[in-house]
Amino acid sequence: MRSLVYMVAVTLDGFIAGPAGGDPSGESFFPLPQDLIEVLATEYPETLPRPAREAMGIDGPGKHFDTVLEGRSSYEVGLAAGITNAYPHLRHVVFSTTMEQSPDPTVELVAADPLETARGLKAEDGLDIWLVGGGKLAHALLPEIDRLILKQHASVIGSGVPMFDGPFQARLFRPTDLRELESGVRILSFESR
Repeated sequence: MRSLVYMVAVTLDGFIAGPAGGDPSGESFFPLPQDLIEVLATEYPETLPRPAREAMGIDGPGKHFDTVLEGRSSYEVGLAAGITNAYPHLRHVVFSTTMEQSPDPTVELVAADPLETARGLKAEDGLDIWLVGGGKLAHALLPEIDRLILKQHASVIGSGVPMFDGPFQARLFRPTDLRELESGVRILSFESR
């Protein structure tokens, strides 16, 4: 059985984007230091979007993931930049009840229940499934998330898009790994209990 892994950049106060949403990687509170880029390029190269992979000469299948799940708002960040599929090297599934047609034939648009879809994907053969965001989809999928990998930045922003955006829902995880990079970014890993 495959695992569903929520791997995301997060502030100290639990936000994955600022109040306006958009691309958080361009913000001062989510810098992309060289040591973090090196970790991603060597250990999680499939999580880099196509333009970054091309610029770095990264090719081939993923090491950990072969499928990426994304909410509509998160997906639209790429669309606004003119990228219809930031992850063509992965099976790309976007959840939306408002988009009627996928802007890219390689992106699967799903209007069905995210939990049922995730359960079906987890039962298939393959590598693990990466949940890239956003907060509303992460909240909907919380019962099926097996692992968290948080790229925690030493920043506080006070408000924005929470890591889990929805009503109260408790779920316990246990810490499994902590890496502190020279840049101050911490990579924290947790498994569901």
